[in-house]
Amino acid sequence: MTPTFAVISGAQVQEALKGRESETAELIEAVYRQHDAGGTVNPPSYFLRFPDRPTARIIALPASLGGPLRVDGLKWISSFPENTASGLPRASAVLILNDPDTGYPYACLESSVISATRTAASAALAADRLSRERTRPTRVGFIGTGLIARHIHTHLAATGWEFEETGVYDVAADSAAGFRSYLERAGTQGKITVHDAAEPLIRSSDLIVFATVAARPHIHDPAWFGHHPLVLHVSLRDLAPEILLASANYVDDVEHCLKADTSPHLAEQLTGKRDFVDGTLADVLTGRARVPGDRTVVFSPFGLGVLDLAVGRFVHDEVARRGQLHVVDGFFNELRRHG
Repeated sequence: MTPTFAVISGAQVQEALKGRESETAELIEAVYRQHDAGGTVNPPSYFLRFPDRPTARIIALPASLGGPLRVDGLKWISSFPENTASGLPRASAVLILNDPDTGYPYACLESSVISATRTAASAALAADRLSRERTRPTRVGFIGTGLIARHIHTHLAATGWEFEETGVYDVAADSAAGFRSYLERAGTQGKITVHDAAEPLIRSSDLIVFATVAARPHIHDPAWFGHHPLVLHVSLRDLAPEILLASANYVDDVEHCLKADTSPHLAEQLTGKRDFVDGTLADVLTGRARVPGDRTVVFSPFGLGVLDLAVGRFVHDEVARRGQLHVVDGFFNELRRHG
């Protein structure tokens, strides 16, 4: 068959994923299990950095997913923190899906929402599985209040979480106020508290979500975690190594997570060892790892490209099922080997 190429807009992505949080959670769990069983190829991410723009980066995440959602591809995601000053989101992204039989790319999807969705689904899955042998959290706190935080809250709410209190903190007061407004519009139950510092939020929350743009640790005191909360360390660089070393630590993939000056990477550099990592989320899913109830538990997910591929393939197939694919006519011009 003649290869075709479709473009899927952000609006189409959002429509395809709307109300599908439970299905997405099941999909993400299946991909973690497949990755654990060796059914994926997920090489290291590649960072494009700029000497004249040190806070900015663009990351390439190539990956290959086997099984029922068999697909190859690449996520190309930029992080430009200065965007937020003008009201633009920090991150923008595209996802390319390749046919594993021919290698031809067959779709380009707007991927900021796909990336946020797989991150949120992963975080919600971790919150559920890492709390099953502990007292289930009833007070959640969000440090960082952008797109990722909003998606994590949505996925937590859609997968059965209810909280007596929701805490909010952001270094930008207007962002914190905007997130509070979102929580109110979403019908969030219980008390909503906007904090003016991170410490009181951490001390008053038993589930803490870090979704910031921090480039280096800004939380340093292990005593703030003396009540042993469950921490979703999604932004990866918020916590000082000393906090991780005093906690039980779970990651999505050890080799991926312990690099690029993430907090776990800094902990490895400080100690020269990796034995502070208690396991992967897949270890917990399969029962190979037990989660302690008497220690702070930190989940630090680097983010696997195969998760983006799975959600992207899900979106592509849903848009195709609805007959709404925008195919670019004649995108591939040279289709005869000898002209």
